[in-house]
Amino acid sequence: MCETAVRVWKVLRERCRRDAGMVTSEYAMGIIAAVGFAMLLYEVVTSGQVKAELQSIVKRALGARM
Repeated sequence: MCETAVRVWKVLRERCRRDAGMVTSEYAMGIIAAVGFAMLLYEVVTSGQVKAELQSIVKRALGARM
């Protein structure tokens, strides 16, 4: 019984070691998704309305009296 458990444990350990990380295609898809999200965020932040709101927040913060 103990030998069977040891054999099963060795098989499971070997199977887990074979799949130890992402493959190149997964890295590529992750990078593409990150770049797409960064572009979307950049477009939102640099849009006219958001840019004006951010500038007004900074002006109010710099003009505040302590």
